[in-house]
Amino acid sequence: MTDIRVLVADDHALVREGIRHVLDAEPGFTVVAEAANGREAVDLAVLHRPDVVVLDITMPEETGLKAAARLRELLPSARVLLLSMHDQAEYVREGMRIGTHGYILKDSAGEELRAAIRAVHAGGTFFSPAVVRRLALAVPSAAPSAANLLESLTPRERDVLDGVARGLTNKAIAAELGISRRTVEAHRESLMRKLEIHNVAGLTRLALEAGLVGES
Repeated sequence: MTDIRVLVADDHALVREGIRHVLDAEPGFTVVAEAANGREAVDLAVLHRPDVVVLDITMPEETGLKAAARLRELLPSARVLLLSMHDQAEYVREGMRIGTHGYILKDSAGEELRAAIRAVHAGGTFFSPAVVRRLALAVPSAAPSAANLLESLTPRERDVLDGVARGLTNKAIAAELGISRRTVEAHRESLMRKLEIHNVAGLTRLALEAGLVGES
């Protein structure tokens, strides 16, 4: 299998060096470029076409969120993983609105960073547990309506939605639930039809606001 090609963007050289060290610690990753600000991150991403862009939110010249929005337009095939010292719900929500694929904190362990990159590269999403808790606490007004939407789902559809929101692939969800991959796909199609949501970011947002992720 080919390595996951990663672009790292952070205005602190030590942070970039630390991320590179974490990724170099295990096979399967190649850092193709490093950027010190959002504008440079976009330019280098267009040039190098990475699989995953690890993007700090607070950078000079152009913030990570603005850079993420431009990346989603210019390079829609790239997966965007936001990185921050802050777990404010508004940052997380804005990232999901833009269409980014995950949000992790800078104090996350190296293993979590590698898992996050693998998850978003595989087509899933990844949010640090602390981020999930913060978002659940910050949206009490949205939780009842989100929870009401989930009432239309069967217990198994809720299980599949939980797996999707945690960034698991259909194969991983099938293994976790002890069912076939084809059955997972059928449940996934059914819940998307019921919820009228047809993308992972939207499903993840709903699951987080309803408190479904990690409720067990």
